[in-house]
Amino acid sequence: MNNYRMGGYLLFAVGLINLRYQWGEVGIMQRSAAIFIPGSLIILATFITSLHKPLMKREVQYMMAFLGLALVAFSVVN
Repeated sequence: MNNYRMGGYLLFAVGLINLRYQWGEVGIMQRSAAIFIPGSLIILATFITSLHKPLMKREVQYMMAFLGLALVAFSVVN
């Protein structure tokens, strides 16, 4: 669960930093929300005990890792 939380914190922070540094651009709120909302949902999911078992499945771990890396890459090229 700790890896999920750290990844969620990473996405949340990167999304807010992206929002702050590109504030004057058109559509930045939607692009930044696409980064920090999934991060906050991942953090929230780690505190719901009924989701711990599904989150520990290997397929879900790979999918979440891919999603996290894709969102971080999106924030860099954004």
